[in-house]
Amino acid sequence: MTKHDEALICYTRKRGVTIFMNNASNGGLKEHNIKLHTVVFIMYCLVAAGAFGIEEMIAESGPGLTIVMLILLPIFWAAPQALVSAELGSAIPEAGGFYKWVQRGLGEFWAFQAGWCRTLSCYLDNTLYVVLAASYLGMLIPMSGTAQYLVKALLILIFVYINLRGIEEVGAISTALSLIVLVAFAAVAVVGFANWNQNPMTPFIPEDSSLIGSIGASLSIGMWMYSGYTSMSNLGGEIKDKSLIPKGLLIIMPLTMLTYVLPTVAGLASVGQWENWSTDGGVSFANVLALAGSWGFPAFLVVAIVANLSIFNTYIISISRGFFAMAQDNLAPKSLVKCSKKHNVPYVGVVSLGVFCLLACTFDFSILVTVDVMLLMVDYVLVWISGARLRKVEPDMARPFKIPVGTAGFIAIVTPGIAIATVSLLLNGADYFLAGMIGLISAPVMYFIWKRIYGGLAKNDPEKYPLNPRTKMAPGDLDRMAIVFGLLAILGVIACFFFPWYEGSWAVEYYQETYGSPNSFAIILTGVKVMTGLYAVICVSLKLLGRKLESRS
Repeated sequence: MTKHDEALICYTRKRGVTIFMNNASNGGLKEHNIKLHTVVFIMYCLVAAGAFGIEEMIAESGPGLTIVMLILLPIFWAAPQALVSAELGSAIPEAGGFYKWVQRGLGEFWAFQAGWCRTLSCYLDNTLYVVLAASYLGMLIPMSGTAQYLVKALLILIFVYINLRGIEEVGAISTALSLIVLVAFAAVAVVGFANWNQNPMTPFIPEDSSLIGSIGASLSIGMWMYSGYTSMSNLGGEIKDKSLIPKGLLIIMPLTMLTYVLPTVAGLASVGQWENWSTDGGVSFANVLALAGSWGFPAFLVVAIVANLSIFNTYIISISRGFFAMAQDNLAPKSLVKCSKKHNVPYVGVVSLGVFCLLACTFDFSILVTVDVMLLMVDYVLVWISGARLRKVEPDMARPFKIPVGTAGFIAIVTPGIAIATVSLLLNGADYFLAGMIGLISAPVMYFIWKRIYGGLAKNDPEKYPLNPRTKMAPGDLDRMAIVFGLLAILGVIACFFFPWYEGSWAVEYYQETYGSPNSFAIILTGVKVMTGLYAVICVSLKLLGRKLESRS
């Protein structure tokens, strides 16, 4: 551990283990005496908030494969997230969470890539939750377009206000909403099992689909259902007992799996009709609850509203801390570190998210959500790589919770997750891939801009984080940027061969129906080829520029 780290970190003894208490890095944030159950329920909202979304998996992949994926993904996808987050969160419980972990393991540049990609993706899709809540309400109470917008605006303002009051209020609301959702899905499971009348595993996949096609059709949904385990880490600086987040992660993983698997099996065994399951007016978990009485369907619409609002509520508090930590390191506008005097909340981040949602909920920006897949994968992969590297370079770092394996075992745990993340970029389809290629370059571009404007870590400690006077960035940053563009170019080359084979038989019809032009698939493939060539040129150019500008520094 460096002298700089020792100056930032003080130690305390609690319950017989050493816990990191990083007071210096919290900025204006205040630590709170949060209980374990509150942490668990906030996590539940961030990770699950019910089993909504599985309906699409059932229809796309078949009931048997869906159930198998819901059982296997926790092992190979969710477990690496939860376990690594628990280990790193116990060792580095700072405001900013995963951003700080990557910074410790891989440095300033890669930390910005993780922090920017995760925070941007959440800005893009968090509005969808309040839009969905208003849509479900519209099914119960018919409303005009104006009335529906006013409802959305009111919901946004209510939850912005709650978040401005701090983590304790957010935790109380999350606890109440989570209990409603958990009770509802427990009721679905009970009613479904009580009405069991068929094999929930049949058919395993749709008759007109191949196994790989069925997996690809819903892998991204399954990954999304089991994602979010790093989100709570953003609040690490506001919870006094640093052991709570690691403990909560170990509780929430099996709880989430049970929330998904039991109602799904119960629903398929009772209602059946797997090919008609859908989140958009088809068969759903509401139909299962309706077996208990006519009240079941409208009651479940209320639960759907509650679930979406619970996600919206908790992601406001998580997202607002993302840019806060980056601004502390002079890699984002300094206004984002301003905290309210009464509640010690980074109000600029909270309010900015509210304003964005008020504007975004008036538009159909669903195409932007296609960028999310690749942005989120950056966060997860960099966290896993950082955890593995810290095992090697800082083996003696205090880890109150440590995965009970060596470095080789740690790598074995995270490798399946990295492989799934990589494969998913291709299986999601050419349109998602192209959108991700375009969206991802925002990370190195914004790093270049904000590093030069705000100074980065060099402004806090110029000796530890020196600048190259010729580039105004850290030594080696041009090479790191070249790596980003080079990896995208390599993925692009693979994609150019993969998509015609993977999507060729149905792509023209599908993309025409989705985007309106018979040439949509050809245009998307051309876009992938153009971006691949462009990124290859940029990669080579940055490498050559790095040799010229870095050699004398």
